[in-house]
Formats: sequence, C-alpha cells, structure tokens
Amino acid sequence: MKYGSLIIEKKEYVLLKRILNISSYAKDFDTQRAIKCLNDNLKNAQILDEEDVPTDVIRFNSNILVEFNENLKKHLHLVIPASKNIKEDKISVITPLGALLFGCAEGDVLHEKLGSGIQHLQIKKVIQDNMQGKIDLVI
Repeated sequence: MKYGSLIIEKKEYVLLKRILNISSYAKDFDTQRAIKCLNDNLKNAQILDEEDVPTDVIRFNSNILVEFNENLKKHLHLVIPASKNIKEDKISVITPLGALLFGCAEGDVLHEKLGSGIQHLQIKKVIQDNMQGKIDLVI
C-alpha cells in the first residue's frame, strides 16, 4: 500500500459505518463478503481530517482507472449504495470490488479473489469528483 494502510476521511468513515450497519441485514453472499472486507479494513485504516487526505486516495465519488490482470482497463466511479448504476460504471462501496478499492490509493496493486478467480488489480489513476467533501450523511 502506498501509504502503509487504507486512508479514510472522518465524515466518510461515519457514513461508511452507517451504511455497514444498515446493510448488515443483506442476505446475498457478495454484499456480506463486501461488508466483511470493509469491516476488516476499517480496523487498521488511518482516519484523517478532510484536509489531510491525499488527493489520490479512493473515496466516495472518486473516479478510478483500474487495470485488471495487466490487460483490461476499466473506468469506475465509487458511490454510496443508493447511487449505484452499472450502466454508468458507478459501483457501490458494498460490492466486492468497491469494498476492495475504498481507501486505497493511486499506484496500489491488489491481488484478490473477485468473480471466478484471483484478480491482479492496479489502481492507475484516481480523480476526485467535484462533489468531494460535500457528502451528505443522509442515506
């Protein structure tokens, strides 16, 4: 990891904990796996003030360019569950991929089981959306 651990902004941490509490009743396997991943990751994450979060860290509303297995590049937009839209490449933080990416930084390389096998992911670019820092804590 570029910064030694995941980095999460304080307000986003509070929002994420609320999302996890509400979503803990979900019955599908992928959501449960994502919730476990996020809960595990939060245990060791650095929780920082807004002004201290590096701009290349994946947050809510971040636009991300990810390379899978060194041959497929995909643009993604990480959002809260209510804003997900697969057709627009908006992925929820409580999907396996969203949970894996949240708090990582540009340049991080991850090896995880996603879908049918182990995926090698490299975060190529992170661009913050104009809405960054203006997330309402209402779900």
